[in-house]
Amino acid sequence: MPPGRRSLVLDAGYQRLPPPLQGEIFRVKPDTGTGVVVLGGSSGRVDVARARLFASQGATVIALRWFGGDGQVPGICEVPLETFFAATDYLIELGCKRIVLVGTSKGAEAALLTAVYDPRISAVVAMSPSSVVWGNIGPGLDGISWPERSSWTLRGTPLPFVSSGPEWVREYRDELVAYRGLFERCLQVHQSEIDAAAIPLEKTNAEILLVAGCDDALWPSDKFAASLVRRRAASGLLTQLVLGEDAGHRILLPGETTPRSSLRAHGGSDEADAQLGRLAWEHILEML
Repeated sequence: MPPGRRSLVLDAGYQRLPPPLQGEIFRVKPDTGTGVVVLGGSSGRVDVARARLFASQGATVIALRWFGGDGQVPGICEVPLETFFAATDYLIELGCKRIVLVGTSKGAEAALLTAVYDPRISAVVAMSPSSVVWGNIGPGLDGISWPERSSWTLRGTPLPFVSSGPEWVREYRDELVAYRGLFERCLQVHQSEIDAAAIPLEKTNAEILLVAGCDDALWPSDKFAASLVRRRAASGLLTQLVLGEDAGHRILLPGETTPRSSLRAHGGSDEADAQLGRLAWEHILEML
């Protein structure tokens, strides 16, 4: 049990969130005035367990469903960033003075982009992040997955992205496909696309905490995180970076028991992933 756990006095579910928001919301009393939006990754999971963890620290927390829900884009394909702006709108309506986004993997990509385009964001915790925008994972509203499109739109316009590498030779780890090499190859083959697709994190004054495992087998989040740090440093901005030498793509915060993926290799180990999560949690508590 993390330090400072509080009793939840309100556990409001999906139906309590005003449209178009979907997911679950947790509130405690007394609250700290901090609102948190928890964004899962490409699994589409609404991360209720993580939301409860943040609520235990006195925050009002939304575990947001941002694709795959009723009326939403079925895949991560041209997802409107306005989806995340709306979550901030609601937390501010509830009286939150400080907004923190917590994203994992594609959710971290979304959280960082949201902070760039929404000045109301106070802080971002980006776990296993990307430093650039990538193409879609799954179909858009039209049900079509190919040809490739951006993962995100802003005011109806798709954001530039780094294209995939269709001639990549699959690599395996523990009998599962390890996609890290694919993303590294994409950056090499499509270097001309990187500048336009880069997440311009120097444009936000939000506090940024990046958490990544150096053994990430899904994508090179450690290299992505280092790139983001350099980009912000060039503009005189500080960035917190927490790395785990032996951790993988999955990062376990205190008390979390998220199972390992059965679809793709994540790298790391239960012990290393949890160790990185404990270290990250110390920095997260300071941020909250």
